[in-house]
Amino acid sequence: MAGHNHGHTPAAWTGVTIAFIGFCVAGAFTVAANPLGFWAGMVIIALGGVVGAAMRAAGLGMPKTQHPQPQPTATQSQAQAQTQQ
Repeated sequence: MAGHNHGHTPAAWTGVTIAFIGFCVAGAFTVAANPLGFWAGMVIIALGGVVGAAMRAAGLGMPKTQHPQPQPTATQSQAQAQTQQ
């Protein structure tokens, strides 16, 4: 696991941090029985996703070339060989 980069990028950290703050706001207002504050927290959560996606589009996310391609298993290789015959 140490050799993998699981989204440790500015875009991921920013999006998750904003969403975490939104969860905290929504949770606090749920306990306080305030529906308006709860929905404000939900908007903040959605904003975290939008900001993260915008930052990724701006080049602050993980490049697509770093994503490893899945290797076929032995069973998949055998099945593919049989279909080609």
